[in-house]
Amino acid sequence: MPDPQPTIVLVHGAFAESASWNGVLERMGAAYDSVAVANPLRSLAGDAEYVRDVVRGIGGPVILVGHSYGGMVITQAAAGDTSVRALVYVNALAPDTGESALSLSGKFPGSTLADTLVQYPVSTGGNEVAIAQDRYHAQFCADASGNMAALMARTQRPITEQALGDQLTGDPAWRSLPSWFVFGDLDKNIPVEAHRFMAERANPRGQRELVGGSHAMAVAQPSEVAESIIEAVRGVS
Repeated sequence: MPDPQPTIVLVHGAFAESASWNGVLERMGAAYDSVAVANPLRSLAGDAEYVRDVVRGIGGPVILVGHSYGGMVITQAAAGDTSVRALVYVNALAPDTGESALSLSGKFPGSTLADTLVQYPVSTGGNEVAIAQDRYHAQFCADASGNMAALMARTQRPITEQALGDQLTGDPAWRSLPSWFVFGDLDKNIPVEAHRFMAERANPRGQRELVGGSHAMAVAQPSEVAESIIEAVRGVS
């Protein structure tokens, strides 16, 4: 018997939350089983283990889709998991061994994220960071409406400095799994040169670069993101 169609597991990144996938889920419709995970954004190892818990709960083949820091998480979570059939990177970080979100986003010039962040200590130690609400629209989702950006700024999930600095351990899953990449050329968090670099070394089966696309394309251009995910489903089904 052939494998059933894989379930799509969507993992948001920093400064977003699971509802940021709503537009993508609407466009994929009922033909595709899917779940949007609430990424803890506390540490790379812990976040990846949580995604593995979700995958184990599904109990069948999955495709992992990551946005931004969520790309770090799916790369770590997929390692050695035979139920993962493919990876989709949406304006996402696709790290190699020893790379972190901070090192990758700073590998090429152009990111303006650092100047927009606010930080504060957390009771478990260290700091967490968020994008200042009055800077959110221009920095994170310039191609979204003002009303949508204001809502996203208020519901964003902060991330710990530890998670941003944690390095990928072990071999990256994109070396052994088919991957798809979709990203915008006006991403202000992760420069487009970094996206092109990560995609080139991963040798993906599919790659889209969207003119005028911001960091938050799952919100601003959900149809194009959904198309890449559907391509991945068809490519491994």
